[in-house]
Amino acid sequence: MAKPLQLSCIGQISVTVHELGRAVAFYRDTLGMRLLFEVPPKMAFFDCGGLRLMLAVPEEPEFDHPSSILYYKVDDIQEVWEGLSEAGVDLRRPPHMLARMKDHELWMAFFRDSEGNMLALMSEVRAPQP
Repeated sequence: MAKPLQLSCIGQISVTVHELGRAVAFYRDTLGMRLLFEVPPKMAFFDCGGLRLMLAVPEEPEFDHPSSILYYKVDDIQEVWEGLSEAGVDLRRPPHMLARMKDHELWMAFFRDSEGNMLALMSEVRAPQP
């Protein structure tokens, strides 16, 4: 009997870009992510808290589409939002509470990268004590 397949660890996420230099500058300089290495003119790789983020210029039409939304977990969503605003980032939806849990509130905010891909911030804010 074959062992059941178990996929549980994501090692890399790819984000489609059209101008690699502009995208590298955005992720490195605006978002402050650590650039691991580049394979010009098609790819660049960043460390995202142990997960590798690949920026890739699509080589075939089937890969040329907007990315899935990446949610960056942050402690202080308001502070990060203000920093993105000061950096001139294309802000879309300001921080807002999405759900109230028993012990915390889930907050989200949305913005676009230099290539038009939607990105998000998420923060688990400790619920106010009554």
